[in-house]
Amino acid sequence: MESSYPGRIGLTQISGVTGQVIRVLQGLNGSGMENFEHAYMDLGDGTLIEAEPGGARIRPLYEYHPDNVYWCDNIYAGMTPEQKIMAAVYARALKGTPYSYLDYMALIAHHFGVNSQALQDYIASSHHMICSQLADYACQLAGYHLFNNRWNGYVAPGDLYRLDKAMAPR
Repeated sequence: MESSYPGRIGLTQISGVTGQVIRVLQGLNGSGMENFEHAYMDLGDGTLIEAEPGGARIRPLYEYHPDNVYWCDNIYAGMTPEQKIMAAVYARALKGTPYSYLDYMALIAHHFGVNSQALQDYIASSHHMICSQLADYACQLAGYHLFNNRWNGYVAPGDLYRLDKAMAPR
């Protein structure tokens, strides 16, 4: 079984039409066309939390085969031990957070220059999060800002992948 690391972000594919739609939406919002359409966070106890259409839920870590997961180990390496633990604690507290496909539309609007406070207020006030927003938000609450140049509501799984690759040692 894969070891468990609190606060580590995993990325994986979503099969079928849903995965294809999310991949296209990521491309439209500027997050790239990498084949990672879903993000989740390792809670450190053999479980993970992921945002899903029925609300964020906790599941066994082994739900995703290790061969099908891209672990954001470069992001993880940048966190202090305390931030790793606290990110998992904050993520666990987000259990039940509703999901919203409309956030992808907001991401696309942002990519095309609609950068209004009203858009951010809408996303924040809806209390909905897509998977990558949940992981980014938990890290932010733990004091580790993944994207210093953007608001955490503007994060798709492809952004996490690209950031992790950019953080790789040269």
